[in-house]
Amino acid sequence: MKKRLILLLAAMLLLGGCAASQGKPADNAYEDYIVVGFSQVGAESDWRNANTRSMQQALSAENGYRLIIDDAQQKQERQITAIRNFIHQGVDYIVLAPTTEQGWDTVLAEAKAAQIPVIIVDRRIDVADEGLFACWIGSDFRLQGDTAVRWMEENLAGQPLQIVHLQGNYGSSAQIGRTESLDIGVAANPGWTLAARDSGDFTQAKGQELVEAYLAGGIGFNLIFAENDNMAYGAIDALKKNGLVPGKDVTIISFDANRTALQMVMKGEISFDVECNPLHGPRVQAVIEQLERGETPPKFTFVEESAFGAEGLTEEIIDSRGY
Repeated sequence: MKKRLILLLAAMLLLGGCAASQGKPADNAYEDYIVVGFSQVGAESDWRNANTRSMQQALSAENGYRLIIDDAQQKQERQITAIRNFIHQGVDYIVLAPTTEQGWDTVLAEAKAAQIPVIIVDRRIDVADEGLFACWIGSDFRLQGDTAVRWMEENLAGQPLQIVHLQGNYGSSAQIGRTESLDIGVAANPGWTLAARDSGDFTQAKGQELVEAYLAGGIGFNLIFAENDNMAYGAIDALKKNGLVPGKDVTIISFDANRTALQMVMKGEISFDVECNPLHGPRVQAVIEQLERGETPPKFTFVEESAFGAEGLTEEIIDSRGY
């Protein structure tokens, strides 16, 4: 499976991304490395940056890899271009963290024709032929949403809820799964209403912008359902700016469970945070090693995850986490 990376420097310039590996192999020695092209969604959040670091650490030169990362800047068309560039270079494996679920059939068929296995991480894809990718590794986003809704039902029972829903990128698996859960929860609980809903693109700046606009527009709400931690951070900044106390005047539900967010859970600013584990690098490495041995990895691998309220959360737990 190992191939020489032809014209590596020229290809890197064409990609416009950053080649990421630890250590510097000798000139003309790339045939000794497993070359992996990684099309990453972007760098929009703490979760995404932790995911990239995990890939860099696992697929390092010390571990026998040459990793090329292309930052798609949230654009699917850039990911499709990156995959075609990876194919042109003759990489050994392609790893794709897709922007959205749809629109991958053609380019992945090109990778299959070139006999380059594609590993999907994080978000899911919807293709007519699942043989277009070797396997998928990621989270059960619907289960995450159900966990959050169940906490709301158990801890806010009998309280009328006016909910601001900060969604992620439309069409992404995380947005689809978490939104489905909240919609079912609102339909099942007569006291729950959606006061406002919009996409904050998983970014802190957009989360703050939306909540400030809702407050300025006189929209009443007492709960924010933020589909990731960074949008929750922005929402908290907006509440404080307007003299409101997060966790007291407005309940905050979030996803990811980064260290910073869990500190906010301990302080009571975020009421509940559902884990979304970004550390997929070692899992991708394990899959590649299976494929190198001629083995068939599981088609779908769901990551085990937890959820956190203030009760029982300690500094030791937070410090022990990898992100």
